[in-house]
Amino acid sequence: MSVAITLATARRILSQLRHDHRTLALIVGVPSLLMILLRYVMDRPEAFDRFGPMLLGVFPLVVMFIVTSVATLRERTSGTLERLMTMPLGKLDLLLGYALAFGVTALVQVAVVATISLTWLGLDLRGSVWTLVVLTLLAALLGVALGLFTSAFARTEFQAVQFMPAFVLPQVLLAGLFVPRDQMSAVLRWIADVLPLSYLVEAMRQLTDHPALTGTLWRDIAVIAGCTVLALLLGAATLRRRTP
Repeated sequence: MSVAITLATARRILSQLRHDHRTLALIVGVPSLLMILLRYVMDRPEAFDRFGPMLLGVFPLVVMFIVTSVATLRERTSGTLERLMTMPLGKLDLLLGYALAFGVTALVQVAVVATISLTWLGLDLRGSVWTLVVLTLLAALLGVALGLFTSAFARTEFQAVQFMPAFVLPQVLLAGLFVPRDQMSAVLRWIADVLPLSYLVEAMRQLTDHPALTGTLWRDIAVIAGCTVLALLLGAATLRRRTP
């Protein structure tokens, strides 16, 4: 693995994003708008304080999943990735470059959304604000890693977008947002227990209920980080040196 190649790839992607104002507006604006809508849909502040942190993690994950999968698929179909793979570089160099570029973008996204939520919208937490930022950033990075991985299974940008309801929305339904996992049937609970979004929602709930870092929260952070690394490794396995 070459740090120089990874950084060069990240700079190229960031340069493209910098000139794509619509995509930047989508990345930063959509989660902020959704949090604003959530605040005013929930008339009671205590309801927003309960569900706001959990959705603050879900919204960036969904947006980064869509943006990353479509952008990576565009690189695949345009031949950019194929040309890069003819060079003597490692697959992880490319994937980490993409992850780093979108991770920097996710950091900006999280900073804007968290600032709006904690100031204007008045989100009240029992836990640390910095822990909230770290969890939200991990959620966005998980969306990036899953988007990089699933882009290998799409042939058009429309198919890439379709992976969102097929791959992400079932996780939202099973993550414990609407019904606690321990109240689900045994089969659904088993499925939910292997989905990364379940641990993100549980971590946000721990942050809402406890002022200090708990053992469950540390476990959830480790699982989310591990799933992100696993998705990147699986994404690297989908890269081929030549198109069949």
